[in-house]
Amino acid sequence: GLVGYRSVFSSDTRGTGFMHRAFLKYEKHRGLLGNVRKGVLVSMGFGSITAHALMSLEPRGILFVPPGTETYDGMIIGEHSRDTDLDVNPVRAKELSNVRAAGKDENVKLTPPRLMTLEEAIGYVASDELIEASCT
Repeated sequence: GLVGYRSVFSSDTRGTGFMHRAFLKYEKHRGLLGNVRKGVLVSMGFGSITAHALMSLEPRGILFVPPGTETYDGMIIGEHSRDTDLDVNPVRAKELSNVRAAGKDENVKLTPPRLMTLEEAIGYVASDELIEASCT
C-alpha cells in the first residue's frame, strides 16, 4: 500500500520531511491508501506538443511533458491543480498573421516538466491507466 507514497510524502512536507524505511516482514494486504492524487490534464489531440499551448496550460497544474513530445488522445500530460480531470489541447499552434506588432512575440519560458521514476509512476496511475516507459 505504500508504493509511490515517497513522492506524496515529499510533496506534503514540501521537501523538508525525512522518511526511513526498513523491511520487517511480509503481512496480509491491508487495503489501499485511497485516492492520494489530484485530477490530471488529459490530452485531446494528436500530434506534437507546442510550447505555445503549454504556456497557457502551465497555470492549470504541473506538466509532465516537454514541448515536441508526440501526444495522442487520452494521454496524461500533467497534474491538474484541482481534484477533477481536465481535457486540454496541447497541440494548439500560435495563430500567424501578416501584421507585425512591437512586443507581440513572447519568449516562451516554461517550468521544466516533472519527471517520475517507475516507482512514482506506479503509485501515481489509477487502476484503469497505463504507464509508458522509455529507456534513455
